[in-house]
Amino acid sequence: MKIIMLGAPGAGKGTQAKMIAQSYKLPHISTGDIFRANIKEGTDLGKEAKTYMDEGKLVPDELTVRILLDRVAKGDCKDGYVLDGFPRTIPQAEVLEKELEKLGDKVDYAINVDVPDENIINRMSGRRACLKCGATYHIKHVPPKKEGICDVCGSELVLRDDDKPETVKKRLDVYHEQTQPLIEFYTKRDVLKTVNGNADPKDVFAAIKEILD
Repeated sequence: MKIIMLGAPGAGKGTQAKMIAQSYKLPHISTGDIFRANIKEGTDLGKEAKTYMDEGKLVPDELTVRILLDRVAKGDCKDGYVLDGFPRTIPQAEVLEKELEKLGDKVDYAINVDVPDENIINRMSGRRACLKCGATYHIKHVPPKKEGICDVCGSELVLRDDDKPETVKKRLDVYHEQTQPLIEFYTKRDVLKTVNGNADPKDVFAAIKEILD
């Protein structure tokens, strides 16, 4: 079962990807993680990716797909995997599709975790982080015991720049322009399934489980 997770930043697709991976005993593959692993291990692919990253450039789609295919060729992926954070654009999806076809393979499900922009902005602007120990909170859903103070180490909690409404709005604009077209791309391939991401994460997962079972 090869699954791709789609959804806007902050829609909760990463959380759902982890829950799917755990429940179905599939590897959860995030492109960020495999880049870091290849660079750390000093593989040829990692060295190639690092030359782009060191210059502040985006790693080309072909190289990203090569690194990804190298990962999914490993033994733990024989029954499938959950892809999180890739593809992000139509060209990436086309390269991935072409390379999987060469292996006689294809994506089985593209799961779109759908949350309106307004809800995402409210959700993310409520996040608070402790820069000292890395603990995270949400002023409404997971508040600290004492307002503005970390339960773990007692440091002050902050609203990260990434979670500020204006930053979230910019990220959503990029998503709508570059990533949202994938919904149509995977609809045409008859593998897209959409779930309401506004619900409690457990309920969102129950809806996904119904699709996969």
